[in-house]
Amino acid sequence: MQPQAKAISISQDRTATGPRLMWLALVTTVMVLAQALVAQARPESLAPLAKQISPAVVNITTTTVIEGRTGPQGIVPEGSPFEEFFREFQDRNGEGNGNGNGSEPRRPRRSSALGSGFVISEDGYIVTNNHVIADADEIEIEFFPGDGQPTELLPAKLIGTDEKTDIALLKVDADIPLSFVTFGDSDTALVGDWVVAMGNPLGQGFSVSAGIVSARNRELSGSYDDYIQTDAAINRGNSGGPLFNMDGDVVGVNTAILSPNGGSIGIGFSMASNVVTKVVDQLKEYGETRRGWLGVRIQDVDADLAEAMGLDSAAGALVTDVPDGPSKDAGLLAGDVILTFDGVDVKDTRALVRQVGATEVGKAVRVVVHREGGTETLLVTLGRREDAERNIAAPAVEEEATPDVAEKELLGLTIGMLTEEMLGELNAPEGTEGVVILSVDETSEAWEKGLRGGDIITEAGQQKVTVIDDFEDRIAEAKEAGRKSLLLLVRRSGQPRFVALNLGE
Repeated sequence: MQPQAKAISISQDRTATGPRLMWLALVTTVMVLAQALVAQARPESLAPLAKQISPAVVNITTTTVIEGRTGPQGIVPEGSPFEEFFREFQDRNGEGNGNGNGSEPRRPRRSSALGSGFVISEDGYIVTNNHVIADADEIEIEFFPGDGQPTELLPAKLIGTDEKTDIALLKVDADIPLSFVTFGDSDTALVGDWVVAMGNPLGQGFSVSAGIVSARNRELSGSYDDYIQTDAAINRGNSGGPLFNMDGDVVGVNTAILSPNGGSIGIGFSMASNVVTKVVDQLKEYGETRRGWLGVRIQDVDADLAEAMGLDSAAGALVTDVPDGPSKDAGLLAGDVILTFDGVDVKDTRALVRQVGATEVGKAVRVVVHREGGTETLLVTLGRREDAERNIAAPAVEEEATPDVAEKELLGLTIGMLTEEMLGELNAPEGTEGVVILSVDETSEAWEKGLRGGDIITEAGQQKVTVIDDFEDRIAEAKEAGRKSLLLLVRRSGQPRFVALNLGE
């Protein structure tokens, strides 16, 4: 009986093994096919792509006249013990006036610089970086050598520049239609995608380098920054050149590198094409940019502010001040949190600034704000940021002042009464009401959040504060309501910002 039972067991194992083997064979086949498709999608060589797009890439040479200087200025600091040595050196090389003091002005000289760019239309519009052509007296364009290409250097006319995105638009007049490239959608460029950079690195001539998108949405220094980070080799001279995807579309303009030694270490930045196209369109039409302007001062909403204001999440842009302008006309108030702009949720202040800047001047947009526990929808007609920047001057920042007046210690702050005499000392606008911070405990949360002596608290719990008792009342009310923190509106040299302070136990 035992052998029979054993035979049945073996038969059952064989029956189960068959489907498993078939399944493994199917999986193996699918994997092989997938690898074949990947290999087919990735070209063995980038030569066909380089040949297709290279005719539209150009070298840019700029010439600037530099005024003559006297003596060894710029070589050693004035008063240096080596100053006399360098004067004698300049005299021997004909740079001084021969009397040993190097005081005779030298003749103006011409300085040249190299950069890159790319043609975006057959009639000769060329995109590059603003810093490539800044202060240039002459701009000349050299085209990629090949059949049907201009063989001589062509002078370029500057159409317009945008310092905020470091973009410039040039124009050349050629006798023949020029090869050009088109912009792609930079939002579709994913981390890990292959990209190709082209340009004139280190003045060596046309060059191609390849890599991947290393990161997205990088911010360097500007409000409108949206950089693609890449490890494709970018060096000096590549500035203004294009970053291509594998379809030959421009997804970025090579702008900057991060380097301890001035050479490529695999961290380069290209301004995203979706930013560049809007700038180029405006430069072509107006010769300058025309960005939308909302007319508010804003700050990010952190977790403490969100809790203090009763928000569900730390998102949106908190309005700290509403000067004369579009938002004031529409009824926005300090303390409002902008939740959506023109139908798009506002993630933070950076996202709002970029979206407003990209919106047409004069457009009426719906702005949804959080106000006093509810939401309101306002219609704002946007102004123009460039006009506002020309008309608004930032107030000077003076040293902190800590007047000696009646005081009380609350939440790590020593609070005093604000007098008319203090307003001038604290560079505060006439008519400002509130209580003044005389000093801050350096071990307190208030110190960590940047509050300092001389700051003026004008609101607490989104209610006006004019005397110390008002401030104490707001603290008591917040505690009774079960709040963990108190929202303060603080002004320093007239500039407002919100701070949420923990109320403790």
